[in-house]
Amino acid sequence: MMGHRQIEQAALFYEFSLERHVPPDHLLRSIDRFVELSDLRRELTPFYSSTGRPSIDPELMIRMLIIGYCFGIRSERRLCEEVHLNLAYRWFCRLGLNGPVPDHSTFSKNRHGRFRQSDLLRRLFETVLQRCLREGLVGGEVFAVDASLIRADANRQKGIEGDKGLPPEASARAVGEYLTVLDDAAFGAATEVTPKFISPSDPAARWTGAHGGQAFFGYSTNYLIDVDNAVIVDVEATTAIRQAEVLAAKRMIERSMQRLDLYPAKVIGDSAYGSAEMLGWLVYEHGIEPHVTVFGKSARKDGTFSREDFTYDHAGDVYYCPDGKMLTTTGSLLDGTTLRYRASKYDCQACRLKSRCCPKEPARYVPRSIHEGARDMARHIARSWEGRVSRRLRKKIEMLFAHLKRILKLDRLRLRGPNGARDEFLLAATAQNLRKLAKLVPVPSFQPA
Repeated sequence: MMGHRQIEQAALFYEFSLERHVPPDHLLRSIDRFVELSDLRRELTPFYSSTGRPSIDPELMIRMLIIGYCFGIRSERRLCEEVHLNLAYRWFCRLGLNGPVPDHSTFSKNRHGRFRQSDLLRRLFETVLQRCLREGLVGGEVFAVDASLIRADANRQKGIEGDKGLPPEASARAVGEYLTVLDDAAFGAATEVTPKFISPSDPAARWTGAHGGQAFFGYSTNYLIDVDNAVIVDVEATTAIRQAEVLAAKRMIERSMQRLDLYPAKVIGDSAYGSAEMLGWLVYEHGIEPHVTVFGKSARKDGTFSREDFTYDHAGDVYYCPDGKMLTTTGSLLDGTTLRYRASKYDCQACRLKSRCCPKEPARYVPRSIHEGARDMARHIARSWEGRVSRRLRKKIEMLFAHLKRILKLDRLRLRGPNGARDEFLLAATAQNLRKLAKLVPVPSFQPA
């Protein structure tokens, strides 16, 4: 027999506890153990007026932003709706059942004002990283570095030709930020090459076709991770070109040394970080083993001998060609970083291998960078068993980028300008480290007495 819905008189009093309602294995309950915001109000005090109406609690806004980036809620308007409806989110934000949720416009006002002026999001990231250090998740011996392209909030169809420059009427906030970073080597000064197209809404975003498909405007998020548990040690936003990514790697390594007292013995990277200057910086200035693929264009495609076919004698500072003839140098630098080793014209003219060595020149010469010793070290490591292990470990940072785009939904930026990119990348890296802490540090179990 079909039953009927029982309509009962509403109870006069209810007893409901958010603490009991949130399951013990909920991700937010695990993350909440590592969110330390006790110093937040003290750091933000100079950026608030001593008079006027009380503001929204900054801790509440930070907790809401953590929820948004941990669960891939990209819209702040939708984030406010979710916090209003989701009881677990209310518990994490300390709102209770009746606490009001701030309007989404509050985030924009604080993000462009107090949060950036105080560098709060960088401090939040470093606070979570310090907790990772205390929990023993960071070994500090082997780091990996890489960059990933993130699409900017810029319409590719509205781009203008780079040679024409920005129109005079362009006056958005992102335009002002772009003008302030023109001398920053991570953005405007990274290269003198004029981009093919510029976005009027976000000119700092770089036009790139690096993915091999349709070109787009984008930024690069740069990660420096500890390979033990894939904890993000540092993050940096740059324009989407290789020179800026190399500079970001240097900044992150030096910052980890200065702020965290971490001195890695090895750094793993792909060929984007395999230039002679970068390898020399790692080896000669910081004594770091370069587990990096060497970037070079010495291989010849016409069938003649490449530089690798010549043997370098460290003791005599000379090269020997495949026929055993000596190549010497005068010691003068061509471009400030390159030496030229030249064979004798007499030896080359009578050589039986001339057609395979220098058929169109009277004598063969071989360029050698002053950082070639570091390049040789990197080549030797790449051929060793440790090099093969490092290439596998490098996949850990690639998995973090996949998690960033697929799980946290950060495949396209929502904020514009260099500051917007920094804010989003810092919050996303903070969320990834918090999720890593929640996964690797077990919740303590309390045994009844």
